[in-house]
Amino acid sequence: MSILIWCLLIAGLLPIAAKAPVVYFQNRDNGYDNRHPRAQQQRLTGAGARAVAGHYNAYEAFPLFAAAVLVVIATDQVTELNQWLAVGFISFRILYHVLYLANWDKLRSLVWFFALLCPIIMIAQTATAL
Repeated sequence: MSILIWCLLIAGLLPIAAKAPVVYFQNRDNGYDNRHPRAQQQRLTGAGARAVAGHYNAYEAFPLFAAAVLVVIATDQVTELNQWLAVGFISFRILYHVLYLANWDKLRSLVWFFALLCPIIMIAQTATAL
């Protein structure tokens, strides 16, 4: 179960980690505007805009994964498959962000799909086991 909990923690921290490239690009844009950071983020283009989009997407991906982990733990369905799916989700999400920054859009979308499948399979596998 500790793998699931660690993955949940990491997934919760991924949006915060995804902010680091955003801050980098904001600093390159005449310095970080701490008074209006979101307005500055909206002005970013290219890699900076992709960094912002990846940062937001990390927040969007978290709720389904968190729900999947909590369902697995609450129903005592902590299996090796569910643990691998949790690790897979984290790995795919990190790769997703790297591909977003690198502007590899088609591969990024494929990796996004695989990341999405992980919590879906976790919930479905748990539902069928009950």
